[in-house]
Amino acid sequence: MTRKSRLAPFAALSLVALALSTTACNQSTPDDGASGTASATANLPGADSMASQDAGPGEPAAHPDDVARPEMQMQVLLDRAGFSPGVVDGTLNAATRNALRAYQQANQLNATGTLDDATRAYFSRQSNIPATRVVTIPASFAAGPFAPLPKDPSAQAKLPTLGYASLDEKLGERFHTTPEVLHALNPGAPPFAAGSKLRVPNVGADAIDPAQVSNAAWRQTLADLGVGTQQPHAARIVVSRKAGTLSVYDSQDELVALFTVTTGSQHDPLPLGKWKINGIDRNPKYHYNPALFWDVSDAKPEAMLPPGPNSPVGVVWIDLSKPHYGIHGTPEPAAIGKSESHGCVRLTNWDAARLSEMVDQQTQVEFVA
Repeated sequence: MTRKSRLAPFAALSLVALALSTTACNQSTPDDGASGTASATANLPGADSMASQDAGPGEPAAHPDDVARPEMQMQVLLDRAGFSPGVVDGTLNAATRNALRAYQQANQLNATGTLDDATRAYFSRQSNIPATRVVTIPASFAAGPFAPLPKDPSAQAKLPTLGYASLDEKLGERFHTTPEVLHALNPGAPPFAAGSKLRVPNVGADAIDPAQVSNAAWRQTLADLGVGTQQPHAARIVVSRKAGTLSVYDSQDELVALFTVTTGSQHDPLPLGKWKINGIDRNPKYHYNPALFWDVSDAKPEAMLPPGPNSPVGVVWIDLSKPHYGIHGTPEPAAIGKSESHGCVRLTNWDAARLSEMVDQQTQVEFVA
């Protein structure tokens, strides 16, 4: 295996036989439909039973919030619209400001990045979408297995999957938040388990059309992450190093989505320029190669890590024509926009999964200062 081995091109987002890819972030390879998370064989209807159930236009909310949560409601509406606040936590964090500013721009509002009166009035059209909803955890979703991951890549390579360490972690990703936020929404609740009822952020846009996803493992991953199959098509995407964002434009050059990202470091800066998408690897394996990391000794052994949400590249690898670079997920969603990467563009797993449903090999990619 060499540093220069690449993903072979493929058509229309389908998973086919791809060559191994070595990058500054990873070397990944699909597993011909067999790769997936530990829950790849779980019952999809069980996972889907936690999907959003919205009131119709003009109808009152079926289950209104127990208390007012205006900031979380704004985050939920932004997330549903494709302008991701990153972790939904009920605060006006940096990712939420990025999303709000882009949403305002896309809807011809003054792009203040604040919840001003005009924006509140615009959001009021969806006032029947509450900030939270109550779900019952299906047995299939809670089945696991769950176990802490060993830190040593050699030990990780022996596992069948780099799955979730706990049900709390899995629930956090399903509802685009963190275990800490879930426990704050459910004070005094017993440990989360199958059959438990809990209040969660009311993220939506999570309906999955099985006819659009032939790969069962990827279909399960989308369900586990609360990501639906109805997404806009990306004619081009622009990654801004200064803003720390990835903007998505349609064929009319309209801004249709935005994600906060982590974009390189002093050691591995974002490679400015225009690039092409060579291919998209969903639920990728990961080739851990210490020689590609400035902060890891080259004496460490290489390892091929199994797929899973706690893979170093998360659940998606979008391979770029710039050698050794890609766009991918992460096992640490709360760190997006805050920590450095090894040169690649990193998103939360749910945002990476959503982006992968928007792009194809015709999507233009530009990295700007």
